[in-house]
Amino acid sequence: MAAEFHLYLPQMRMPMEEIVARAGAAERAGFAGMALMDHLEPPGAPGTPMFEAVVTATWLAARTERLTVGHLVLCDAFRHPAVLAKQAVTLDHASGGRFELGLGWGSVAAEIEAYGTGDVAAKVRVARLAETLEVLRRLWSGERVDYEGTYHTLRDVCALPAPLGRIPILIGGTGPRTLELVAAYADWWNLPVDTLGRLEELRPRAGAARVSVQQFVTFVAPGADRDEVVGTARRRFGGMAGETGMATGSARELTAHFRTLADRGVERFYVWFTDFARPATLEAFGEVIAAVGGARVR
Repeated sequence: MAAEFHLYLPQMRMPMEEIVARAGAAERAGFAGMALMDHLEPPGAPGTPMFEAVVTATWLAARTERLTVGHLVLCDAFRHPAVLAKQAVTLDHASGGRFELGLGWGSVAAEIEAYGTGDVAAKVRVARLAETLEVLRRLWSGERVDYEGTYHTLRDVCALPAPLGRIPILIGGTGPRTLELVAAYADWWNLPVDTLGRLEELRPRAGAARVSVQQFVTFVAPGADRDEVVGTARRRFGGMAGETGMATGSARELTAHFRTLADRGVERFYVWFTDFARPATLEAFGEVIAAVGGARVR
């Protein structure tokens, strides 16, 4: 089974021109898309410079021709759904339909509390996300909208222009309420890599949504010192990736790894390179993309 690859690149620790350069390298290597993160301050790296998520995606869309641009994932608590709906449609039109909306209820409760952007209780955050998804669906219809919810209220509003087509929605997670939202609203379901063992069990609860996985990758280039490369990756990301979240090896080894997952029904991989996606690494990884069948899955 074929699968596509998206570059996951947190927009931090590098100037904007380097982020753009990596987007261009990813496009040339055959990546189908690129995803950013959405935080007001980088988790685990306080004080580290980081660019805003939607503005960065807009800039990358303007500087590329084919890449789908999105996020893993935008935090619902950071934006009113009417503003988010307008941002998404604007990016949709500006990019010629290359924007996808990844949306979640916030992975770092302490960040939401510190910045005062919403209630940190999990049940409140997921309920607010449910309302946001419904508001987005109604606003994108192009019709006049009235909506009375617990967290959002709309009075006879109309958001034009409507999307060019369907803006794909990605939702990640495995909780019961999250999976209900995936089945009701999502085009893509992002399965946490540490729950891959439950893919076949959980898949029916995701409805028609396609499966994606975020994967740390340590690419060992020809001639590189494998022990040195792996050691550096573990120092940088070992605590985050754990034992199951790190795929390590040459192009041949990584091809076998991703083919196995694609054969299980994973149709998209969000690849987070442990060398911060050096352009040379992206170019070399093109061999994996070609072997696994990384043309767009549509």
